[in-house]
Amino acid sequence: MLKIRLQRKGRKNRPFFRIVVAEKANAVQGRFLEIVGHYDPIKKDVVLKQDRIEFYLGNGAQPSQTVARLGAKNGVKVLEKYIETRFQQPKKEDKPAEEE
Repeated sequence: MLKIRLQRKGRKNRPFFRIVVAEKANAVQGRFLEIVGHYDPIKKDVVLKQDRIEFYLGNGAQPSQTVARLGAKNGVKVLEKYIETRFQQPKKEDKPAEEE
């Protein structure tokens, strides 16, 4: 299965991330198929190849949660459905007031 995930680059205390498409079984720093963007957390700079991301999603790739959130914030509407709400509060049911 293909994953769209982050690959850390950069030096100590100066992270930089590539957004890559890789086999799920491959190591995080290992082989990948294609670089589809990059993310600089210090400058808050995100660059994504939207057409390539949509291509891989159409072919069955699954994005990581971080990539889905970054993409949804930066204009890739296709990634919004992959965001999980982890701390969603259960809905309270409206109970009718019992009068005695």
